[in-house]
Amino acid sequence: MSFIVTTGATGALGGRIAALLAEAGAEQRLVSRRAVGRVPRLDRATAVDAEYGDRAAMRQALDGASTVLFVSASESADRLDRHRAFVDAARDAQVTHLVYVSFYGAAPEATFTLARDHWATEQCIRESGLAFTFLRDNLYADFLPAMAGDDGVIRGPAGRGRVAAVAQDDIARAAAGVLLRPGPHEGATYELTGPEALTLEEVAATMTEVTGREVAYHEETVAEAYESRRVYGAPAWQVDAWVSTYLAIAAGELEGVTGAIPLLTGEPATTFADLLRRRTPESRPRTP
Repeated sequence: MSFIVTTGATGALGGRIAALLAEAGAEQRLVSRRAVGRVPRLDRATAVDAEYGDRAAMRQALDGASTVLFVSASESADRLDRHRAFVDAARDAQVTHLVYVSFYGAAPEATFTLARDHWATEQCIRESGLAFTFLRDNLYADFLPAMAGDDGVIRGPAGRGRVAAVAQDDIARAAAGVLLRPGPHEGATYELTGPEALTLEEVAATMTEVTGREVAYHEETVAEAYESRRVYGAPAWQVDAWVSTYLAIAAGELEGVTGAIPLLTGEPATTFADLLRRRTPESRPRTP
C-alpha cells in the first residue's frame, strides 16, 4: 500500500500538514531528526527518526513512499549539503513524487540569501529526475509579529517595500491538497502569498489596531541593521540572512500577490489582520 512521507512534522508547518493528511485518512510515515516520541499522534501515522544529512538512514525512511513532503531543513551553514543528501536518498528510494517547500522568488541572484539555497535545491531536484512540485512560500505572516522587539518596534532596512506574507494554515492546506492528489501538479511551481502586499509600516499599524499593542516601524540603514543585530552573537551567514530579508522587501522582491492559495485550496488567502484575530482571541480595535 502506498503512503505519504511527511518530513518536518515536529515543526509548525509540517505538523499542520500532517494533521490535515490524517484528517483526510492518508497513511503517513512521519520523518524527523527526533520524530519518535515528539511527532503528534495521528491516525494511520508512524514515526521514524532520520536526519537529512544521513543519506543511508533517510533512504530507508523513504523506502516504499509514493509521495514525499520535503520541508526544508533548519537554517544552517550546511543546509544545502543536507538538502542534496536528502534528494539523493529520495532518488535512491525511487520516490514517486517530491513536494518541496521552497521560497518565493527563489533564484541564484535573489537578495534574500537563503532564497539562493532554495533555488539550488530546486535545481538539484530537477537534475535528479524525480517528479516534483515546488511550493514557494512568501514570508510567513505568522512570524511578522516576532519582528517587533520588546519595545514594540520593527527595525530593518525595508524602506517602503511591500511583502505579500502568507499564513502557515493556508500553506498547509495547499500542500495537503497537492500531496493527496499530486498528479495534476507534476512539474508545477506555485508562488504562495497572502491576498495583499503590506509595507512594514502597515504591518505595524495592523498589529496595533488588532491587538491593541502599540507597534511601530523604524527604518534602519544597512550598517545600522548589522550593528543592531550584533548583540545576538550569530554567525555571519545568519546575520546576512536576517538583514537580507528586509533588503528583499525593499527591493520589491516579495511584493507580488498571486492567486495560488485560492487555486490550490478553493478558499481565499488569509489576510494579516484575520490571522492576528485568530491568534489573539482577546484582540480588540485600538481605541482613539
